[in-house]
Amino acid sequence: MSTIYERIIICDNGDVVNMLKKIIYVVVAIALLAGVFAGGAFFGYFQRPAVEKVAGLFNKETPMPANVDFSPFWVAWNEINSKYVSKDNLDDQKRIWGAVQGMVESLGDPYTVFFPPQESKMFQENISGDFEGVGMEIAVRKGVLMVVSPLKGTPAEKAGIKAGDKILKIDDTTTADITADQAAQLIRGQRGTQVKLTILRDDQDKSMEIIITRDVIKIPVLDTETKSGGIFVIKLYNFSGNSASAFRNALREFINSGKNKLILDLRNNPGGYLELAVENSSWFLPTGKVVVREQFANGDEELYRSKGYDIFENLPMVILINEGSASASEIMAGALQEHGIAKLVGEKTFGKGSVQELVQITPDTSLKITIAKWLTPNGRSISDEGLEPDVEVELTEEDFEAGRDPQMDKAMEIISSQ
Repeated sequence: MSTIYERIIICDNGDVVNMLKKIIYVVVAIALLAGVFAGGAFFGYFQRPAVEKVAGLFNKETPMPANVDFSPFWVAWNEINSKYVSKDNLDDQKRIWGAVQGMVESLGDPYTVFFPPQESKMFQENISGDFEGVGMEIAVRKGVLMVVSPLKGTPAEKAGIKAGDKILKIDDTTTADITADQAAQLIRGQRGTQVKLTILRDDQDKSMEIIITRDVIKIPVLDTETKSGGIFVIKLYNFSGNSASAFRNALREFINSGKNKLILDLRNNPGGYLELAVENSSWFLPTGKVVVREQFANGDEELYRSKGYDIFENLPMVILINEGSASASEIMAGALQEHGIAKLVGEKTFGKGSVQELVQITPDTSLKITIAKWLTPNGRSISDEGLEPDVEVELTEEDFEAGRDPQMDKAMEIISSQ
C-alpha cells in the first residue's frame, strides 16, 4: 500500500492541492471530535452526581428506594467539605451519626431512638440490672419531657416529684428537643451526688427547682391493705420480673383475708413486661379471652390471650388509674374494663402503648425502634388514646397535701354498691 507521501508524488499539482485539502479536513474533523469528547467528559465529570464527588467513604453506593432523591444529602456534605470555615474540626463519622439521628427524629416517635457508640454502651449497661439515680419513669409527650411516675420510696418521690410534672431543665441543660433516653443519662448518676430539676406543674404558673440526691434504686413491687366493708386493696407498683409471683401471693392473701371486694391500684404504675400484664390479667379472665392485640407495620396482629386461671366468680372489682399509669398497667386495665370485669376510676392514663426492638446497626451502635402498637381487645390504640376512666375523679394538689384521696374514696363507694 502506498503512503500519503507517495500518492502526492505521483499526482499532478492540482491533484496535490486537492489531496492536501482532504487531509486537512480529515485532521480538523478528528480534532473537533476529540475536543467535543474531551469537553463532554470534562463537563460530565463536574456535573456527575454529588455522591460520586465524595472521596474517602465506603458503602456509599448502598441502593436507595427508587422514589427517594438522596442527592440533597450529598450536596450538603460536599458544600460543608468545601466551604466550612473550621475544616480541622470536621469528623465524618460524627456527621453520619448525626444524619442517622436526624432521620430517626423526623419520625416524631419519642420511643424510637438511635444510640451512637457511647450512648449505646450506656443504654446496654442501664437495662442490664441495678442502677443509681433518682427513681422515676420519664417520657417525651408532644415534644415535652415529663414524669410518667416516681417510683415508691425512691429519692424522686421523697423529693416531691409527681406524675405529670414537666421537666424544663436538668441542672443547666434545657430539655427542648431532648429524647427520654438522653434525659435519663443526665438524671442518673452516682449515689450521693445531686441533680437539680426545673419543674412545671399544670396547676402552677411558675416553675420550681427540685434538688434530688441520687441513690441505688430498688424497685418496689406491691403493697396490700384491708379496708372496712370487705374491701381488699392491692397497690401494684410495676410489672417487673418478680411481680407475677408477688401478685399471686397478694391474691392468696386476699382470699385468706375473708374479704370479698377487690380494688387494684395501678396509679403511677409505669408498666413493664407485656407477659406479666397477660399473666396477672389471667387470674380474672377465662381461657382464650384476648388481653391485648399487638399490631405491626404491615397490619398483621398478634393476639395475647388469657391463660384462664379465672379463679373469681362475680367479683366486685375496681381499678384505680391516673396519668402515671402506663404501658403494661394500661394493658391490664383496658382488658379488664372491656371484658366487664372491673370499672376504671380516676384520671386518663398516660398512653404508652407501643413495642420497641433494639437493633444493632454497627458493632458499637444501636437503634431502639418502635415496631408495633398495643391495642385493647376492642381495638383501641393505647398510644393514641390512652384509657378514659368509667368514673373520672381528680386528685388535686390540695388533696395530696391534706392527705385526702378522693379517688380511693370513690372506688370504695362504687365497689360497696356492687
